[in-house]
Amino acid sequence: MRVVIGEDSVLLREGAVRLLEEAGIEVVGQAGDAEDLVRKVRAHKPDVAIVDIRMPPDNSDDGLRAAAAVREELPGTGILVLSQYVEEHYAVRLLADGSEGVGYLLKDRIAEVDRFLDAVRRVADGGSVLDPEVVAQMLGRRREEGPLDTLTEREREVLKAMAEGQTNKQIAAEMFVSERAVERHVTAIFQKLGLSDGDGGHRRVLAVLTYLRE
Repeated sequence: MRVVIGEDSVLLREGAVRLLEEAGIEVVGQAGDAEDLVRKVRAHKPDVAIVDIRMPPDNSDDGLRAAAAVREELPGTGILVLSQYVEEHYAVRLLADGSEGVGYLLKDRIAEVDRFLDAVRRVADGGSVLDPEVVAQMLGRRREEGPLDTLTEREREVLKAMAEGQTNKQIAAEMFVSERAVERHVTAIFQKLGLSDGDGGHRRVLAVLTYLRE
C-alpha cells in the first residue's frame, strides 16, 4: 500500500509516517500545505491520501478542499481526513459525493495505532470510516423527530458501531451476541431508514448520513 500524507505539524506528520512505515505501509510523499499535497498525490497516485482538514495557506478548510479535488481527479485514491476537533459539517461535506474509500478521524486516533492503521487499510480497500466521537455526537444531539426515532435502543447501538466502521462480526463480539442477531438488527435499521438493496454495501454509512441530514 502506498500513502501520501498532508499535515502541517512536522511532529505529528513524522509520527504518523513512522507508524505507517513500521506497519509495512509505504509513505511515498509528504506535504505541509494543501497545494503541495495535491501535487504529491498527482505525482505518486497513492492508494490513500491522509489529509489534515486545516492546512496552509489559509488554515481553514484547505485540506478538505484539496481532498475534494483529489477525489474528483483521482477517484481511485482513498481519502482519510484528520481533524483536531469534532466537526460534523466537515464529515457531511466529505461524504456528500459518496462514502466509498472515505474516512474521517480525530487526530488523537493516531495514538491508537491499531485503530489508525485499520482505518487506513479500510479506506484503501474502498470502505468507509467515521470517528466514534463524531458518531456519538450525531446520535446524541437533540433534533426533531425523524426516522432514527423509530430505532430501538439496541438498533441505535448497532448503528453507532456500524458508523465507526465495525463489521457485523466485530459488533457481535463486542455485544456478546451472535452474528446472525446483528444481521437482523442491521436489516431492521436499513428498513426503518428506507435504505434499499440498490444502495449496496454503503448503506452502513448512508444510515448515519440519514441522521446527519435531518
